[in-house]
Amino acid sequence: MASLMEELISTLSQEKDIYLALLPIAEEKTKAIVANDLEQLQEITNREQEAVNRINGLERKRSEVITNMGIVLGRKPEELTIAEMIRIAEKQPKDRAALTELKDALGKAVKRLADVNERNNVLIRQSLDMIQFNMNLIQSTRMVQGNNYTKSAGESMPGAAQTGMFDAKQ
Repeated sequence: MASLMEELISTLSQEKDIYLALLPIAEEKTKAIVANDLEQLQEITNREQEAVNRINGLERKRSEVITNMGIVLGRKPEELTIAEMIRIAEKQPKDRAALTELKDALGKAVKRLADVNERNNVLIRQSLDMIQFNMNLIQSTRMVQGNNYTKSAGESMPGAAQTGMFDAKQ
């Protein structure tokens, strides 16, 4: 059981490190979104995907360790949360302290990352809304002006000034 506990602590520690490494990457992503730097955004997304792949591998390893611990303890793996493992490790103060620190650190890192990702999602939605607004504006301007490529195409059409920029019928 002791080796399983060490393996669990090691796996959780590696996950924590990856989540902490993702925080500055998410902050970079915010800057790239604001700057509308699509090339940098793609590079950042690739780095994020690599980190997510590593986390997925560690999650599989953690799940295997928890399954093995469940077998040893005669418990269902889904019952063995970190909080429950802390309670089980009450007679091993070193393991209990390590699990408690990891639980707190992982919780904080995941919360901070979720907050930054939510901010990035809002920025992306706003950017998409602005693109949609511009597309609608271009489309309505074309409808008012038509596709008239004559000598007088640069002059406004009669009645265009009275209708305004937006079509009220839409």
